[in-house]
Amino acid sequence: MASSERVHIVGAGLAGLAAATRLARAGRQVTLYEAASQAGGRCRSYEDAELGCRIDNGNHLIVSGNLAAMAYISEIGATATFSTRDKAIFPFIDLATNETWQVRPTEGLMPWWLLVPSRRAKGTSLLDYLDAERLARAGENAVVTDIVDKRKTAYRRLWAPLCVAALNTAPEEASAKLLGRLFRDTFGQGGAALHPLMPHQGLSESLVEPALGQLRARGAEILFGHRLRALKFTNSRISHLDFGRSEIALGPNDKVVLAVTAAVAADLLPDLTAPNAFRAIVNAHFKWDGPVPAEPFIGVVGGTAEWVFVKPGILSTTTSAAEPIVDLPAEELAQRLWNDVARACNLGNVRLPVWRVVKEKRATFAATPEQLRRRPGPKTNWSNLFLAGDWTDTGWPATIEGAIQSGFSAAAVLEA
Repeated sequence: MASSERVHIVGAGLAGLAAATRLARAGRQVTLYEAASQAGGRCRSYEDAELGCRIDNGNHLIVSGNLAAMAYISEIGATATFSTRDKAIFPFIDLATNETWQVRPTEGLMPWWLLVPSRRAKGTSLLDYLDAERLARAGENAVVTDIVDKRKTAYRRLWAPLCVAALNTAPEEASAKLLGRLFRDTFGQGGAALHPLMPHQGLSESLVEPALGQLRARGAEILFGHRLRALKFTNSRISHLDFGRSEIALGPNDKVVLAVTAAVAADLLPDLTAPNAFRAIVNAHFKWDGPVPAEPFIGVVGGTAEWVFVKPGILSTTTSAAEPIVDLPAEELAQRLWNDVARACNLGNVRLPVWRVVKEKRATFAATPEQLRRRPGPKTNWSNLFLAGDWTDTGWPATIEGAIQSGFSAAAVLEA
């Protein structure tokens, strides 16, 4: 490898950070560019003046079976920044009936837990879980509701919540095959693969800052406030990166990893086929120092909120596939979501505390069969240009695991 050879990575979200850290570990010279003033993309922490504390911009869940995420956490030296739950426990409440339950998979690969009603979603039968195989074998054009009967309790309390949370797409339009694959790679691996990892502080402290520190220690150049305006081409290669105020000429052996959003990538590469339909997520954060549940999160069925996350001094909610509510006034959303939090956490009739509602109208690509066919791989038509991002064809939805997988895949193809 020539000493002047450099890899230019555009985008410092988790996809870009995963590619950068893996390539730097392999001895590559790396320059990382980020349009914003901080790294992390949708997975970062910041100081919120209204709440008077530091919060995560979104709520994300990592489990022990997320192999790419676990490898990334280990490689950046961040294992000690997480607490790993010693059991796979997923508590739920149905606000329509006030029923509560816990989904508790057994540790091994044999799904003995399905034989125990108290370990399944309440009101579901053993036969309901055979839908997992039917989902995994579904055709490329099938949506979840083609496979799972909407009239069943299992649909309302298992498949619909899992689909919306993981795919950020309503079951009526979400890919059945992708949901089946996700279930196989998570619940299908047994409880040992489903132990939640909870950051001691926040997403930035666990997933972003350790990576930046390692990159700097390995001599990487990290440039914030650099928004890529255009790519310039010579024959079959990228020859220049145009950042508006400056232009970077690439050496003959330099390579580029484009780790930006699907929309930005499509603007930079007009011939690129990429997802072009997106779905919203609404997160809310409430300042709260009162009593809270012992579990770090609660699944909510039948409410506006879909998940409640319990953090020191903060109760947060996430609502995925949020098109029906995303345009509501923030004040109305805050009250509706807080009502769900109070019921889910058994707080009683308490006033709305200080709050922050965060709307992401284009949070992830829509995980429909049509959009999945638009996901490109890491290779492009240009010999020195590679793609990363949770919207690329990782085989996973747009999650932390998918983003990190994409960065690792781009790095592997670049190194090949």
